[in-house]
Amino acid sequence: MIYDIRHVTTYSYESPVSFARCTLRLEPKSGDGQELISHSVEIRPRPADRTARRDFFGTLTESVVIEVAHRNLRIDSRSRVSVSRQPPARDAFSPPWEGIRDIAFEATSLGPSSPVGYVFASPLVPVLRAVSAYAASSFAPGVGILAGAIDLMHRIRTEFRYDPKATVISTPLKEVFDNRHGVCQDFAHVMIAGLRGLGLPAAYVSGYLRTIPPPGQPRLQGADATHAWVSLWCGAELGWVGLDPTNDLLVANDHIVLAVGRDFSDVSPVDGIIVGSPKQKLGVAVDVLLVE
Repeated sequence: MIYDIRHVTTYSYESPVSFARCTLRLEPKSGDGQELISHSVEIRPRPADRTARRDFFGTLTESVVIEVAHRNLRIDSRSRVSVSRQPPARDAFSPPWEGIRDIAFEATSLGPSSPVGYVFASPLVPVLRAVSAYAASSFAPGVGILAGAIDLMHRIRTEFRYDPKATVISTPLKEVFDNRHGVCQDFAHVMIAGLRGLGLPAAYVSGYLRTIPPPGQPRLQGADATHAWVSLWCGAELGWVGLDPTNDLLVANDHIVLAVGRDFSDVSPVDGIIVGSPKQKLGVAVDVLLVE
């Protein structure tokens, strides 16, 4: 499948901003069943400087400096991506989760794809006893890691309420878990915290969903903005498997990967600092259209 993606971020300021420095992570990844065909970002006002590099996780990270006074900032990202991935069957055999846990801790590589980098707490995903206990209900002794993860994903989908007004990205994980509501970022963080609490390697994935579902299929939650899900290392044979707790889905061709990290703080599409206005209004619009 080939998708055209448009991701427009706008900031409106109460008073003029004299200086802005932004970090952009807006180029979709290539690899694991996905290929980037084209990508461009238009920024208004025009930056005085743009510098790009690859971060530790392989994400193209662009630093942008704007030195002209402005009250509006518009970042217009356009990409074309080919996606062709086949997830494992939901009932596929997978090794017992305890064995995967032990292998992950024995990893000798510290590279971005090594499972050991995703078993510890991270800035937005603390390991909490209550969340670990919640996840443990899906992982009885000897249960296959994929079967346990699918059960945990299903429980989050059915026991948590999707509510875009309930949280912001700074809402603590404990509050999300106690109140059982939030959005895709929250559900991904909860699932990752539970898996890591059991010693299992879980990464945070940001990306996009197909905007228009196939005929007869329900519209997916989070399809009009950036989406988030979980990537779980299931051993050398299965590798990293994507799980979407917001929609109770194994990740396949409706998901387009933007960036991978330990949690949202590693993959935020746009962040930065400004000098000037104390108040701002943020707008984000995403369109994901199937080309062929």
